[in-house]
Amino acid sequence: MKLIGVDVGGTFTDLIITDSDTRQTEIHKVPTTPEDPSIGATEGITELCARSGIEPGAIDHVFHGTTIATNAVLQYDGARTGMITSEGYRDIIHIGRHQRPENYSIMQDIPWQSRPLVRRRHRKTVPERLTPPSGEVLVALDEEAVRRAAREFKAAGVEAIAICFLFSYLEPKHERRAREIVLEEYPEAFVATSARVAPQFREFERFTTAAMNAFIGPKVRTYVQRFDRQLKQAGLTAELHIMGSNGGVATAQTVAELPVVTLLSGPAAGVMGGAWTAALSGRSRLITFDVGGTSADIGIVIDGQYSEATARDTWIGGYPILVAMIDIGTIGAGGGSIAHVDAGGGFKVGPQSAGARPGPACYGFGGEAPTVTDANLALGRLDADNFLGGSMALDESAAEKVIDGLAERLGIERFEAAEGVLTIMNSNMANAIRAKTVQKGIDPRGFSLVAFGGAGPLHGAEVADLLGIPEVVVPPHPGITSAAGLLTTDLKYDQIKTEFQVKGTVDLDKINRDFQAISNELLEQFASDGLAEAEVKQRRYGDLRYVGQGYELRVAIPEGALDDAALEQVWQAFHELHEQEYGHFFSDSPIEIVNIRLTGVGKMPKIAAPPEPIGGSLDSAQVKTATSVFRVDGALQRLETKFYIRAKLPLETAFDGPAVILQKDATTVVPPGWSASLDKGANLILTKG
Repeated sequence: MKLIGVDVGGTFTDLIITDSDTRQTEIHKVPTTPEDPSIGATEGITELCARSGIEPGAIDHVFHGTTIATNAVLQYDGARTGMITSEGYRDIIHIGRHQRPENYSIMQDIPWQSRPLVRRRHRKTVPERLTPPSGEVLVALDEEAVRRAAREFKAAGVEAIAICFLFSYLEPKHERRAREIVLEEYPEAFVATSARVAPQFREFERFTTAAMNAFIGPKVRTYVQRFDRQLKQAGLTAELHIMGSNGGVATAQTVAELPVVTLLSGPAAGVMGGAWTAALSGRSRLITFDVGGTSADIGIVIDGQYSEATARDTWIGGYPILVAMIDIGTIGAGGGSIAHVDAGGGFKVGPQSAGARPGPACYGFGGEAPTVTDANLALGRLDADNFLGGSMALDESAAEKVIDGLAERLGIERFEAAEGVLTIMNSNMANAIRAKTVQKGIDPRGFSLVAFGGAGPLHGAEVADLLGIPEVVVPPHPGITSAAGLLTTDLKYDQIKTEFQVKGTVDLDKINRDFQAISNELLEQFASDGLAEAEVKQRRYGDLRYVGQGYELRVAIPEGALDDAALEQVWQAFHELHEQEYGHFFSDSPIEIVNIRLTGVGKMPKIAAPPEPIGGSLDSAQVKTATSVFRVDGALQRLETKFYIRAKLPLETAFDGPAVILQKDATTVVPPGWSASLDKGANLILTKG
């Protein structure tokens, strides 16, 4: 089968085409078109098909990673959104919870208050009430009040509406009926219900997630539909699948309805791609390190399994989100990150980025701010004539000019300023990795750092040095690893139901019925995508906690009908996980099953392992020797550095740094004190000492 992966980043759009039968792969990069990312993506696909000699109509599947939803949140650029909620609960999404994001700060920014997803004037309440634990009707839904709200929203120009009732996770019929009424009155509106988006308890988080889905809904739906239409106009008949935050892909139709599932679309693909490529070299304990033009994303993979975020960790742009997500840490650090001196005289790098336009000064698109890429070029760590495989020339004089301007403001010389930019950048990224490892009791020294993205291999070894990580793995095509990760995934959907059952009084019949009910819902979703029940693999989980705790831990639940013996396994697994997470457990404390979960996976065609590299020789691979600047033993030194073409490197032949390895989609820096070799899995392995 012929597969295409296209991942839209802040600076470049990365593309990969592969034939899973012949194992032939070709890559491509084009500048991202910020005004409409689908334009650059479609043009890139057309160019890639042409250079590969493949007719667009012969493509079987297109997999896409997008930042449309994420950017809409981070830039606060969503739709004018309204909310219909239960009487008395108009301000839930403003009040939040009793704990503040930063307990001791009087100057903190609280996004749901300073940048509300739904402004107060667009929050309408209607009489209705269900009662726990069974969701019986206490107050019938006032349908006329819903109609009035819909008409008022239409008159006010509200584009999207979230319907959020208090106990809808127990029984969604009031929300469903309210949605029907709204669409009768205002059929062109985007309407989301909290029971469809996040059917679980915690009303603040559930309401916020539904509001987020509505806030980004029109923009994502328009983008997906436009991209799908452009692909068809370009001659592609393949169905479009979009990467979700949970590490799987979803159909364009599903994403158009539930765009909130794509908030970590691109970063999730990076984790999947990093795990896939490292497995080619037999590595399974990994820190994925994806550095692009605007951000750096960090994920953890242990024995081939990536960690998933819990309810207390799923935040996007400061808003709590209740959807399944890979646990990924993101900071504003990339090749386009701008170095600046703040009002207090502090030397900072990022989070502001030059983006795709104008980009770094050395790109020649009018950029005037010093960036990380400019600093790397000024230090001699990039080849100005061999960027993007020679298809793009870098302007050294422009880079030196903006770095000189920064140096003048700091009162230091050019190389000190440029190296300072990299030191700050590397320290910021190392701290982000510590937050995902050391602060959670994980020793990063027992892991390999998988460095990819356009800028990851430039910084991977120096960041690893700061953390004591002894090895860096650089994938065959590091600049498009996220795009390749799209081709390693399956169709994946999640279902959840809140239970609130305590050990000793568990109603096994109810849990089994509820598992069957959400299984039926899951299978209906897969059936709408054309997959039969036999093609879907389901995995069961429970969110458990000790009674009185505020948050849960996720535990696997055995297949088949639950009985007392199976439940005992679940209790024991929770004790063990609690000890692993917190260092202790309470064997005599009652345990509560808060939620039950199902994850369904439908197999999709995947990228095949690349052929073993043919290999060459160091002499044939070397293209030049030049002077680069590195800090050695605390002092800056100008060192003779060899530049190699990666495609010509010999197999399993180590060579010492300083060295720079060139390829079309990324540049790898091997600092002094490090060595590198190309292995049979087509990965570059950098080792310390």
